Amino acid sequence: MMNVIAVIDIGKTNKKILLFDESFELIYRNATRFDEVSDEDGYPCDDIVSIEDWIQSEIKRIQAEGKYAIKAINFSTHGASLIYLDADGNRITPLYNYLKPLDLEVDVYQEFYEAYGGQEEFSRKTASPAYGMLNTGLQILKLQKEKPEFWSKVATVMHYPQYLSYLFTKQVTADFTSVGAHTATWDFDTMQYHKWVADYKLNLPAPQNGEEAILTEFNGQEIAIGTGLHDSSASIIRLLESEKDKEFLLLSTGTWIIAMNPFSKETLTQHQLKNNCLCFMTPQKQQIKSSMQFLGKIHEVYLTALSKHFKEDIDQHLQLELNTKLCEELIFEDSRVYLSEGIDSDFEAHPELLAYYANYEAAYYQLIFEISKKVIHGINLITDQNSSIKEVYISGGFNKNLIFIAFLNMLKSDIVIKISDCKNESALGAALMMKSYI
Repeated sequence: MMNVIAVIDIGKTNKKILLFDESFELIYRNATRFDEVSDEDGYPCDDIVSIEDWIQSEIKRIQAEGKYAIKAINFSTHGASLIYLDADGNRITPLYNYLKPLDLEVDVYQEFYEAYGGQEEFSRKTASPAYGMLNTGLQILKLQKEKPEFWSKVATVMHYPQYLSYLFTKQVTADFTSVGAHTATWDFDTMQYHKWVADYKLNLPAPQNGEEAILTEFNGQEIAIGTGLHDSSASIIRLLESEKDKEFLLLSTGTWIIAMNPFSKETLTQHQLKNNCLCFMTPQKQQIKSSMQFLGKIHEVYLTALSKHFKEDIDQHLQLELNTKLCEELIFEDSRVYLSEGIDSDFEAHPELLAYYANYEAAYYQLIFEISKKVIHGINLITDQNSSIKEVYISGGFNKNLIFIAFLNMLKSDIVIKISDCKNESALGAALMMKSYI
């Protein structure tokens, strides 16, 4: 049998299991999707019961087939998601959706911020813009205040990757990538949990190095079980290992477009914070200065609107040839149609805007110009004043978008765009953390 590392990679849309061999080559991949269910308020959320069952049944199936010997398992999931367990280790609540509304103007949240230096200073210290449910610490406050019948039963709080690990080990863990991902629980000035965590007696587990695993027997076989990682933070691990002799930025593109700078020595500023900047952490507790924008979502909703308006296939943008003259014209005009001048908060398409354009190409190029301009602004914000970084790697779906890449090159000619040839970066990063166990 071939020794492998299995990675459970859970995105908002696709749920995947991937197997990597001893050379970290991907040798097996299986993906599925689950229909959303509703939480107790009727808001859509992931079907955690089906996901749990699928994960364990997939591992058992691979074991039973006898082709691969699973030596280690690790996990990569989207962030901003918590699991609450009672004293017996049973899950109490659904897996709440991070897009569920949370009104920060409510007194309880305003009073919380004021008790810890005000919203701006608290957000700076925790490197967590006030994003509502995207701040898992605020999710905890919401449950405490609005669902006391649930909170009274809570004995353990874990982030999503650690809960998937818990399904195998029954041990409560935390990792730096998860607690460092805009949770509002980590103090980046002191690099430990913020004071409010102890004040509220949350009893969160101490984060551990992402390379540590727990040896566990599962279905009669001993397997090293990792503690899991936040997917965006995991996506940069391969580059940190392969490009040790130089500094770079990673542009991770998908539903979120996230520019990551693991080499920034400067602390987060109020100006950066107010412009969609924050910090993640590596599995070894290193700060990653980042700019995080929901631009992939905007791209997605406008693809549907463009398809309907111009009566073209949903993937028509993939058939467009690169028109550098049109790129240059749009940069010269520098007009704004689709996106806001500051931070975007509207993630719905407005089909009426497409009436300004004679054809699909013109409308799509304008959209990509505006997205690219926002991305460059984010890159500039997270680059230290005396930085010599010149290389920007692009991973994810946009690294095949020649129009996007052309705009980036034209808008910021002092950088070299490099296309990451790696697929499944988050899963590979999670696998690399388990290299001592294969």
